[in-house]
Amino acid sequence: MSTFKLHNLDSAPAGALPILETAKKGLGFIPNLYAHLAEAPNALSAYKQLGALLEQSALTPEEQQIVLISTSIENRCEYCVAAHSFLARNLVKVDSARVDALRAQSCLQDNKLNALVAFTRAVVRERGWVAGSQELNNFFAAGYTQQNALEVLLGVTMKTLSNYTNHLTDTPLDVAFANEAWPAPDEYACCKKAD
Repeated sequence: MSTFKLHNLDSAPAGALPILETAKKGLGFIPNLYAHLAEAPNALSAYKQLGALLEQSALTPEEQQIVLISTSIENRCEYCVAAHSFLARNLVKVDSARVDALRAQSCLQDNKLNALVAFTRAVVRERGWVAGSQELNNFFAAGYTQQNALEVLLGVTMKTLSNYTNHLTDTPLDVAFANEAWPAPDEYACCKKAD
């Protein structure tokens, strides 16, 4: 069980309140990730700012969600895979079969998006050491640009902050995301905490 506090509007530091209030107004609840990040208002603010910058990128909203889910899968963050699966399906309107394939780490029925997934996962797995890699070459061959490559890094940065926060704080899955629960694959079972 986590020893980190899940803040609410009464307990959160003052610097976190505007973001928490906006989330509650927009979603009807404060996501548990935000409730944990609120302990460090600058970390919560950084997460929100990274997300806003990613939304302004040349990547489409669907591509952004693919980067965020792919990063979360590679980092084995069950919370973020569930949350972004929910957002991808319900807010961005990504085809449900595509979200399912992404979560199952199966090929998507789109070669360009497959190149995006492979590049994103390689960036995470290789800690950015992908210059000259087949994944980067395929990414460019699929029509993505150098700008897009750096925007993928922006998404990876955003998700690394939240994925690692969830690992550190053992963030419980929000009820709103429960239907999107994603257990990390068995090959990662040794890395998950014991029950």
